[in-house]
Amino acid sequence: MIHQQKPQGGNLTYLKEFVLLGFSDVPHLQWFLFGLLVVIYCFILLGNGTIVIITRVDSALQTPMYFFLGNFSFLEICYVSVTLPRMVFNLATQRRTISFTACATQMCCTLILGATECFLLAVMAYDRYVAICNPLHYPLVMNQRVCSQLVIGSWISGIPVQIGQTSQIFSLPFCHSNQINHFFCDIPPVLHLACGDIIVNEMMVFLGAVIFVLVPFLLIVFSYSKIISTVLKLPSVTSQAKAFSTCSSHLAVVMLFFGSAMITYFRSNISHSGQTDKVLSLFYTVVTPMFNPMVYSLRNKDVTIALRKFLCKQFTKT
Repeated sequence: MIHQQKPQGGNLTYLKEFVLLGFSDVPHLQWFLFGLLVVIYCFILLGNGTIVIITRVDSALQTPMYFFLGNFSFLEICYVSVTLPRMVFNLATQRRTISFTACATQMCCTLILGATECFLLAVMAYDRYVAICNPLHYPLVMNQRVCSQLVIGSWISGIPVQIGQTSQIFSLPFCHSNQINHFFCDIPPVLHLACGDIIVNEMMVFLGAVIFVLVPFLLIVFSYSKIISTVLKLPSVTSQAKAFSTCSSHLAVVMLFFGSAMITYFRSNISHSGQTDKVLSLFYTVVTPMFNPMVYSLRNKDVTIALRKFLCKQFTKT
């Protein structure tokens, strides 16, 4: 969290556009970063898109766990598509300007999809909790209607709050600078340009982070504490290994996403740094979507088998 108060009046201007500085501090790496980000984006689309397809078409993956995984992979595609194409465009054209409206839209979409990811990761942890701790009740508790409601709730629950928060931030007056020291329009760097008393805005950002980041994270921690306790009581070492293997992939994504997000939104003003913000943002906007297909496909035999079957069918058709 940043905390500042700038004087009202003086060098105020009605901004029509911002400038995303992004990678401007490393001009000699512009084309290398352009190529790298293009490759990463294609990999994210291909990897997560493949998971979406195989969880839909393979009959062996028609279970709640893979229903949530398919939705999560689709979410990752949406999430990264809000920021990464713009980063690539800015590197290719060296035109770093973004209109006031486009900046607000990008921030709003990022916040909504980020909140959705937090809730969906919590739902996936709850699914594993029921499957491992209450296996006899699992088919009844996690039926198709409940799974659909949990996914829909995850997608829409953050929309009103995040639209309101974005509107509140972009209704602030801004100082003479329109340069955002970031890759995209995220809350900390944009709020850093605002003038006047922004304590209320910072409190709302902190409250939003508690609701949409901390609460889901605590629910995940609670679920996995119960899961670990149950798994350790299993008599078979093989059963323990299988249960831990199923959950470890999800935990890897959780720690990567929540770790970077919480450091970004819960840091104090003393430790606030534009460079640190940029590095951390890459973890929850680019690295997590990139690693999602790898941790779920390489560490999951069911997904690997389904992928082989799907590729075999495609090559047979051709």
